[in-house]
Amino acid sequence: MTETLHIVGGGMAGSEAAWQAANMGVDVVIHEMRPHVKTFAHRTGNLAEMVCSNSFRSDDSEQNAVGLLHWEMRQAGGLIMEMGDRHRLPAGGALAVDRDAFSEAVTERLKSHPKITVQDAEIADLPADGHWIVATGPLTSGALAEAIRQKTSADQLAFFDAIAPIVHAESIDMDIAWRQSRYDKGETEDERTAYINCPMTKDQYEAFIDALLKAEKTEFKQGETASYFDGCLPIEVMAERGRETLRHGPMKPVGLTNTHDPQTKAYAVVQLRRDNKLGTLYNIVGFQTKMKYGAQTAVFRMIPGLQEARFARLGGIHRNTFIHSPTLLDEQLRLRTQPNIRFAGQITGVEGYVESAAMGLLAGRLAASEIKGLSVEPVPQTTATGALVTHITGGAEAKTFQPMNVNFGLFPPVDLKGGRRNRPARYKAYTDRAKADWTGWLAKQDGPVPA
Repeated sequence: MTETLHIVGGGMAGSEAAWQAANMGVDVVIHEMRPHVKTFAHRTGNLAEMVCSNSFRSDDSEQNAVGLLHWEMRQAGGLIMEMGDRHRLPAGGALAVDRDAFSEAVTERLKSHPKITVQDAEIADLPADGHWIVATGPLTSGALAEAIRQKTSADQLAFFDAIAPIVHAESIDMDIAWRQSRYDKGETEDERTAYINCPMTKDQYEAFIDALLKAEKTEFKQGETASYFDGCLPIEVMAERGRETLRHGPMKPVGLTNTHDPQTKAYAVVQLRRDNKLGTLYNIVGFQTKMKYGAQTAVFRMIPGLQEARFARLGGIHRNTFIHSPTLLDEQLRLRTQPNIRFAGQITGVEGYVESAAMGLLAGRLAASEIKGLSVEPVPQTTATGALVTHITGGAEAKTFQPMNVNFGLFPPVDLKGGRRNRPARYKAYTDRAKADWTGWLAKQDGPVPA
């Protein structure tokens, strides 16, 4: 093998693509511009750094499409899932990780792989030859974004992503807050007590919403326009949609009982999830924000239990870039006008760490197979991976294309009666079918499959 696969970007997608291709015997170079070229959201030069949440979301592979995607990646020998499992934190039914230990482990594993080289350099153009995967994620550099725009003859789409704040655990008042996962979900005591909950009365909630709406916000720059992705809305944007929106979203009180006052039902609850293995840091779940720093401190300290909160990181907002994949990419994630270039990760229009890594996994395998002269059957759309790649490469309505998390709405329907009441059986039918089809597809490939 003399042909090298070049991967631009060392995030979730680029890291997973490199791992898959290298384990198929292909030499890989990861081009990562950090730490020499910094971004708004990243703090380190590590690969696979988690810049927003520290959660890979649900790990339920029988009833949840995200959990199914976890399962598929594990079956494919995925590095992101392996390191996620190794550095997981209690989080009820979710897979949350110690973000620093996770990214350090991914970086060490990739840099020690004999087939992988990591180069700290910015790539500012789309090379005309060679095998390339662009996995630059939501914070693609301005130069490369402009090169993509020129090569595709299409205006780049963009929206804004917001980051949730992180609180020092010792500053949380546990005489007010309590530990409990929603509906006591989890198999161990650590899982069942994975979240810290801060209760609000109706008056406290109303005062919080008033302050949120009045707080000074970060505004878009002149000439800069974009829309938000609904799965990562700033809390103040949600509040603007209606005073009860937050109470039916990240602040919903259902499935929680205040151990300090079991007889009184909270009107709203703010949840915090452990952000590191030591349990010294907690992020405020669903509290992405574009408030200015001074306003954040004042508003968030209105939350009962956080009145003396100390913040390890305040929230923020950053630009997110993605291409119009339904018109630009073929079914193998190649740029139609320049097929030596593949795209993977959030830049393709998938949303979320897991979805990004899954597209990296697929792109890495497809590129390696092409280099080795192997034919690859399309991934069945009945699988989570197949449903995602089908959506972004033609399944989505091109005129209204927006970033998408994996969900069962992307899968071909299963023939099962019972309507909403039979939802558990229907979801199980989706996942059973997906697992069989994914296992069958993997068996025909030449990549790493665990025993």
